[in-house]
Amino acid sequence: MGSLPPPRHDRISETTLLSLFKAQQGHLNYFFHNLDLSQALSFTQTLLNSRGTIFFSGVGKSGFVANKISQTLVSLGIRSAFLSPLDALHGDIGALSSADILVLFSKSGSTEELLRLIPCARAKGVYLISVTSVPNNALENACDMNVHLPLERELCPFDLAPVTSTAIQMVFGDTVAIALMGARNLTKEQYAANHPAGRIGKSLIFKVKDVMKKQDELPVCREGDLIMDQLVELTRKGCGCLLVIDEEYHLLGTFTDGDLRRTLKASGEAIFKLTVGEMCNRKPRTIGSDAMAVEAMQKMESPPSPVQFLPVVDHQNTLIGIVTLHGLVSAGL
Repeated sequence: MGSLPPPRHDRISETTLLSLFKAQQGHLNYFFHNLDLSQALSFTQTLLNSRGTIFFSGVGKSGFVANKISQTLVSLGIRSAFLSPLDALHGDIGALSSADILVLFSKSGSTEELLRLIPCARAKGVYLISVTSVPNNALENACDMNVHLPLERELCPFDLAPVTSTAIQMVFGDTVAIALMGARNLTKEQYAANHPAGRIGKSLIFKVKDVMKKQDELPVCREGDLIMDQLVELTRKGCGCLLVIDEEYHLLGTFTDGDLRRTLKASGEAIFKLTVGEMCNRKPRTIGSDAMAVEAMQKMESPPSPVQFLPVVDHQNTLIGIVTLHGLVSAGL
């Protein structure tokens, strides 16, 4: 097991940290107040009108930002990719076509790797856009469009470490991404389809029928069955309950392990003669198989008291399954 290194004698004061946060806030406000909205709108509209792939490129920290923004667009169902300027000059430029857009992120606009990439990309007929923070730079002059991201200064005391410039690049790119998301009328279902393995996708994709137990997995019994005769069924199926049904599989009620404890406490030895139907809950919460799985979880947690399962029934109250809290959690919801 790891251990923390011994504490340093020098410390960061709360006042110092707060002042840095406030300074960064001021630098970000400078960006918002001075951003040319017409440039931002033209940039966003150009991406929206793209017929091909929207490529992003950059070097160093700007490259990380460009890659992240590209991945955000991909997650929204927009064709996008990150193009390494070094790899592009060694074969990857073959991915470009005249229908594509190449967005180049650079604080200074003088990044040599990007400047070397421009003539090669232009030869492929790509539309070139630079996103920079220094006015009248070489990259801006070589591209078809430029977006200027106003930068007051870096938070770094030497005005060198790119900690504010990358922040405004990220804010700008992600805001444009959400604008594109709205313009394309992306639905929750479409968004979820791009995130099937994550909790977001599962909550919007998974239905009760995808996570419920059914058929032989169901802990069923008849209302005339003696409680003591059904103890094995109550525990064997791992649902913490019995589902009481009639001859046509209509749900009549539920009997839980909690009901068993309460009945035993109240009835004592008389429990040996009691039937499940006499002690079951005749008005259990239920849910349909086409309901969203996340809706089942919300229904389990709703007042007056939470429950650990929901019988799944059809429109005729015929039992077709059971969904449990443990099953929902195991599914990643």
